[in-house]
Amino acid sequence: MRLQDQLAESGQWVFRWRGVLPLVLIAVLLASLGHFTYPRGSHGLDVLWEALCIAVSGIGLAIRVIVGGYVPKGTSGRNRRKQAADTLNTRGMYSIVRHPLYLGNFLISLGVSLMPRIWWVSAIYVLAYALYIERIIMAEERFLAGKFGQSYLDWANRTPALLPTGIRWDQPDLPFSIKTALRREYRTLGGMVIAMFAMETIGDYYFLKRIVVDPLWLAILGCTLSIWALVRILQKTTRLLEVEGR
Repeated sequence: MRLQDQLAESGQWVFRWRGVLPLVLIAVLLASLGHFTYPRGSHGLDVLWEALCIAVSGIGLAIRVIVGGYVPKGTSGRNRRKQAADTLNTRGMYSIVRHPLYLGNFLISLGVSLMPRIWWVSAIYVLAYALYIERIIMAEERFLAGKFGQSYLDWANRTPALLPTGIRWDQPDLPFSIKTALRREYRTLGGMVIAMFAMETIGDYYFLKRIVVDPLWLAILGCTLSIWALVRILQKTTRLLEVEGR
């Protein structure tokens, strides 16, 4: 079997367990917090660093929200066991990169990995993500090329895989739906904020030798959990967040 095919086959396995494997990095994050410190010992610089982390993760979340708000049903799914796609999505964020959701995931997790303020934590994350995502992308692209043929090849030839080389925006056929974006991404928002809150609180405990809960972070966590709970309730008990064709 060719190396490319072997990598694609391993990508199928990684794709199936892609929601579990990143949890391995939690051990690295937790271990690093024993070395947590404020930048130059300054609380003001620490706040600026946190703002940078939020900005990086926020850009990743925004990418996912844009994707989720525009995509039609049958594309950009959350299927776990195998590749699936009813149509080839080439508009919106998919006209900028072929895998915008993975780009969004990378930035979200990169922001979290920056929270311990230790360079090698982010370095390990970037390397691990590159090896991890390469195989998934190879598996997905082999599936898409086999299903959509020349249409996929034409799109792939003009669109970079993960890193934008320019701003090319093809307006999606459907309008942006905040309902669909909320329904698809409220879990992502919750996970991102909870992870950052945990990194901040545990890091402060190691640095200050006592439990300190930052009021601003507590407010951010409270707002996020309120949004999460509201969307969850609406999704489970009503049809308010359902949109035809989404």
